[in-house]
Amino acid sequence: MKEKILQFGTGNFLRGFVADFVQTLNEKELFDGGIVIAQPTRGGKAELINSSKGEYNLYLRGVDKGRSVCVRRQITCVSRCVDPYKNFEDYLALAKNPDLRFIVSNTTEAGIAFDPQCKFEDRPALSFPGKLTQLLYQRYLGHLPGFVILPCELISDNGAELKRCVLKYVDMWELGEDFAGWINSENTFCNTLVDRIVTGYPEDAEVLFKEIGKEDKLLNAAEPYHLWVIEGDYESELPLKKAGLNVIWSDDVAAYKKMKVRILNGSHTSLVFPSLICGVETVKESLDDEQLSAYLNRCLFDCILPLIEDKQEIRDFASAVLERFANPYIKHRWQAISLNSVSKFKERVLPSVGDYIIKNDALPKPLVFALSCLIYYYKNNPVQDSPDAAMSILIGDLEQILADTSLWGIDLSAMKNLVEKGITLIENEGIRKALAWATEK
Repeated sequence: MKEKILQFGTGNFLRGFVADFVQTLNEKELFDGGIVIAQPTRGGKAELINSSKGEYNLYLRGVDKGRSVCVRRQITCVSRCVDPYKNFEDYLALAKNPDLRFIVSNTTEAGIAFDPQCKFEDRPALSFPGKLTQLLYQRYLGHLPGFVILPCELISDNGAELKRCVLKYVDMWELGEDFAGWINSENTFCNTLVDRIVTGYPEDAEVLFKEIGKEDKLLNAAEPYHLWVIEGDYESELPLKKAGLNVIWSDDVAAYKKMKVRILNGSHTSLVFPSLICGVETVKESLDDEQLSAYLNRCLFDCILPLIEDKQEIRDFASAVLERFANPYIKHRWQAISLNSVSKFKERVLPSVGDYIIKNDALPKPLVFALSCLIYYYKNNPVQDSPDAAMSILIGDLEQILADTSLWGIDLSAMKNLVEKGITLIENEGIRKALAWATEK
């Protein structure tokens, strides 16, 4: 099998997302290509992947369109893993492969960053964009075609940001205008959006080994749902849609990011503190709780969805979100979701609040109640957030907290009466009575 895709990252997500897609393409005889992995940091899974000849099992478990799903996938499309820290020449040799066409990456949100300490002579450069620049330079010297680069890191404009970092290295390392021109003309850095919960090595691995028939140290697990939005259209070379995968080639990734952030992430952020104050620990338990589920439906269907363009794919996404939240195989703990909630509320919920006010000339009570719960929780429980944000809420009075633009980006003083009403109800009558008030129309 020809190595057509270079993957930066040995972690669970790419092995449960991109590798699953490529496996599907090959099984349907649409691609006939393999993945070679480059380990982007020290201490990855290179040795384990190579000792297993790149093969492992992936379990897809959850609910899909109302149907319970539990499928075992045997992943055989990974050929090997190269560790640039141990075999730098082998890493550079990847650039000489004329069959290599696509590059995918997931090096965490912090991975796409320019590090001025990196040198061209480093073996390898420590940063991911630095390593990529070293590889692209070898490709350029070999007079070979460029790549289609598909970063999966969860930052805005991930392709554009990765390209910006690469060109900064070209300039800092004085690699020449011709090389910079080749980067621009022969390579495409696509902005992308990815969505799938990949939980990794499952808790019930020993039970699954009995079904597999042997131990699998690379065993991975994920939900059935998947979405990959890619800027541009390379379906003729990578026929993902033809394979039946939920992949969207688009010239506007930003619209899909808005859909995901407001519907999926906004729902999480709205529900997290009402759930924690109720003593509910996981997302599924909240969906099983009649009152919390009703509150979520009010947030989603009355305060979020009506403010997004009315399209079938958006309605389908919202329905899928509720199924995913109720996945019995995933113990998605609210405590983990609650990390850094001030910035999350600012990015995920406040845009819906603003649009609701413009459309209805009124405040969306369910979403404002989510802010009441956030403030109440921060004042009464230890939290994991920036020290400044946590302290501002802990010691400030409500008027100060809402007017603090360093927290929310805007002055929220106009919400004071409604936020205060929610907090007062929680304090005097309990969270269940307050939830009933927030949910009523």
